[in-house]
Amino acid sequence: MFKGIFGQKVGMTQIYDESGVLQPVTVIQAEPCVIVRTKSPQDREGYEAVVVGFGKAKKPSKPHAGQFAGIGGGPRRHLREMRYEGASELEVGTELTVESFDAGDRVIVVGTSKGKGYAGTVKRHNFSRGPMTHGSKSHRRPASTGATDAARVLKGVKKAGQMGNERVTVKGLRIVRVDAARNLLLISGSVPGSKGSIVEVRAAESFDEEI
Repeated sequence: MFKGIFGQKVGMTQIYDESGVLQPVTVIQAEPCVIVRTKSPQDREGYEAVVVGFGKAKKPSKPHAGQFAGIGGGPRRHLREMRYEGASELEVGTELTVESFDAGDRVIVVGTSKGKGYAGTVKRHNFSRGPMTHGSKSHRRPASTGATDAARVLKGVKKAGQMGNERVTVKGLRIVRVDAARNLLLISGSVPGSKGSIVEVRAAESFDEEI
């Protein structure tokens, strides 16, 4: 059974579980999504995936609205893709809701981490600084960039740059509560991203406890 949905991160709070233990949870607002398209290995892309639409589109363009032709509920604002083996067996137009999840399910959450701005190598990669005594001119400089015979900076060299704002996958989170009336998922622990950011929640059927 396909268990996957897209939603927006509302924020964090804390609730009491059935045993009376206070647990920190992240609230995900997951409105009903719809399957817009399925991909199979025989298609041009060469892999199996599900294209999901969610969120109401106020003024969609004609090309965007054309992707939802024949699908009830009108055009959706966002289109996202989710890899899934067996996607070709799913029907276009199928609605995905939070009711497909149950309390206690293990899930994988994918989101974009918060951007932390531009930082140097000391803060970004935990480099050691140079001597701070009088006369030193290399306090927080990155020092050498590698071999000189390459005449270029090789890929993968740790340099100054932007921190955060990258795709982050968190495995093994647990759903504490499902509020179908308000389309909410309460997930134990922290979820990557800022408030209002889009996150992907899918079942971790092959989750290994040792990971």
